[in-house]
Amino acid sequence: MADIKQFVFFDFEMLCSDRGMAFEKMEAIRLGAVKYELETETISYFDQYIRPDNSEPLTEFCKTLTGIKDADLANANDFKEVFANFLEWIGGIKKTMYFSWSPSDLFRLKMDAMRHDISERSIKKIEQRYIDFQEQFKNRVSVNPISVEDALKLYDTDFVGEKHNPMYDAFNTLLIYENFIKQPIQTDLLMVRHFIFEDEDTPPTTIDAMNQTLSEYLKRDANQITEQLRDVYRVRDLKKIIKPIRKTALKYKNVVLNRSGIFTKENILYAESLCTFYEELFFTLEEHIAVSSRIIILHEHMVQPLLKIPLPTIKHKEAGSV
Repeated sequence: MADIKQFVFFDFEMLCSDRGMAFEKMEAIRLGAVKYELETETISYFDQYIRPDNSEPLTEFCKTLTGIKDADLANANDFKEVFANFLEWIGGIKKTMYFSWSPSDLFRLKMDAMRHDISERSIKKIEQRYIDFQEQFKNRVSVNPISVEDALKLYDTDFVGEKHNPMYDAFNTLLIYENFIKQPIQTDLLMVRHFIFEDEDTPPTTIDAMNQTLSEYLKRDANQITEQLRDVYRVRDLKKIIKPIRKTALKYKNVVLNRSGIFTKENILYAESLCTFYEELFFTLEEHIAVSSRIIILHEHMVQPLLKIPLPTIKHKEAGSV
């Protein structure tokens, strides 16, 4: 794969109705995008209406939601022409990474490309370099999928431009990405608050206090797992308990990544130990399922990672808000 020299954030507006519409019939009617060149940090813009095959007038719902009028589409190019203009504007399909806020934009691109007999090879190149940034943000920051506006609010940033204008939607997705990358400490503090301290009315106010509270959460969760373990399980019973263990391990995965460098070595070790225990338990379960075994024995070496985590010293820590 060629070296990536630029990012393209893109967004579609589609045919829509308040009565509902099958996704395959929701043709693209506007494509907006922003291009961010990594070396120069310059931004350029793309915004074109698309004349759909469906020649029926837009619904009032669609006009109100998107701000698009029938007259905007009447003399617009069809999808094939707009996509050709889009590729020309990009200037290098292989040197580009593509982002959108949810995979529906990639699905729309693929479906409309198929409808208009656009080269599958070109679409495949985009798909290979595509990132669903909403999913990435959910996994690293917010736990649940959220809107562009709500993601911006997490960084005290306002939405720029007109909502449901795809060029502005793409630009604001770029703003979220820039905050995500350039504010790693804020990003990790948001992650801890959403993933781990979700039940805390008053999360800690300082990084030291956060690490102290995080340590107690890690110890508590490891202790809860250890207390419920038995030496011998039926496979069907282990299947039931592995789901909450997985959930616990996954919420500490970002601590292991330590993108911002704010987590202590101790907490990283504890988080790694929880993740390692889950991974080994899952691997053991899969092995036994593969050979149709009904009984699993948890050998002592399997629980060694959990034993690296001491017992909690307090039941609950009072703290202030981040």
